[in-house]
Amino acid sequence: MKVILLEDVKSLGKRGEIVNVNDGYARNYILPRKLGLEANSKNLNDLKLQKANEEKVAKEQLEAARSLAGELEEKEVCVKMKAGEGGRAFGSVSTKEIAQAAKEQCGLDIDKKKIQLAEPIKSFGVFEVTIKLHPKVSGRLKVKVVEEN
Repeated sequence: MKVILLEDVKSLGKRGEIVNVNDGYARNYILPRKLGLEANSKNLNDLKLQKANEEKVAKEQLEAARSLAGELEEKEVCVKMKAGEGGRAFGSVSTKEIAQAAKEQCGLDIDKKKIQLAEPIKSFGVFEVTIKLHPKVSGRLKVKVVEEN
């Protein structure tokens, strides 16, 4: 019997795959536990429409991430930080502070977990920060660290 999997089943297949299983296994295990559906013409058509919709949504998210990356290239965020002795920075700038400054100054809602710092920013100046917007798209944002008065 051919079955369309609704969830990942160990040693059988992943969600959305069409697999061939024994009739008893399908009737007694997969179908009662709602792990899959029988692969008839209606269910196959529904699967095809669902995959097309998922592809459309993924494409839209990719385009949105690309446009946001282009927008980020033009922006600059200013973060204020206390200075210690000799004009050195006191502490470091965190991703949370960068995300908060981007929201306040540019109106960009960026998740702090998506901001990637190679090393902590512990000095004053202008830095390029990489932001992972999508698995295929990352943008760069200029962060200007200035001394707090």
